[in-house]
Amino acid sequence: MLDGLLQGKSAQELAGLARRRLKHKHQALIDALDCELSARHRLLIDMAREHIAYLEHQLAELDAYLIAAMKPYDWGWRLLQTLPGVDQISAAQILIETGLDMQQFGSAHRLASWAGFCPGNNESAGKRKSGKTRHGSPMLRRLLCELAHAASKTKSLFKAKYESLAVRRGGKRAIVALAHKLLRTVFILLSRRVPYRDATIDYEAMSVARNAPRWIHALKKYGYWPAPA
Repeated sequence: MLDGLLQGKSAQELAGLARRRLKHKHQALIDALDCELSARHRLLIDMAREHIAYLEHQLAELDAYLIAAMKPYDWGWRLLQTLPGVDQISAAQILIETGLDMQQFGSAHRLASWAGFCPGNNESAGKRKSGKTRHGSPMLRRLLCELAHAASKTKSLFKAKYESLAVRRGGKRAIVALAHKLLRTVFILLSRRVPYRDATIDYEAMSVARNAPRWIHALKKYGYWPAPA
């Protein structure tokens, strides 16, 4: 939008660039952006753009450093990236908090308890008085809740679990429950050294779709495509 303002684009065009929640404020954006830019406005926009570019450069350097630091932990780092919603940076962040050795926790339940995802047991006569989660690793809790949000939007079992929980328990509690499930899955992947496999995903179809252009190119190259009559 800042670039568009400097390029003289119309308010309608600029409002069309809105993302996420701003999409619902289309008319308000048009009203705000429909104005003439003064020299002062242009100066402030240039300064904002330079600051954004600086921050993006710094973040890119940090990301590159973090990824390079994952070489000694490569096998676990790559395994975690098979989880829905987990990318290179978030996989590295999980390993920074938990490490590779899951034996130090003993079980998925203890790992979840250490991270503060196990509700306190405060029950009387079969009725739960409090379901608040214990204090744990705030960094890991925050990260896993962000990943739970991402996983809830993927075509996977995590999305189905979120949707079923959200109806009964509300969106916020469903995200915490999903984060809990993600962390227990992390324990299993790192303990067994196996990638995540989702029952709702056809991995063979994905492989064919991904590799079909390369296979067809090779068949054409060696005269096997189209197939002889």
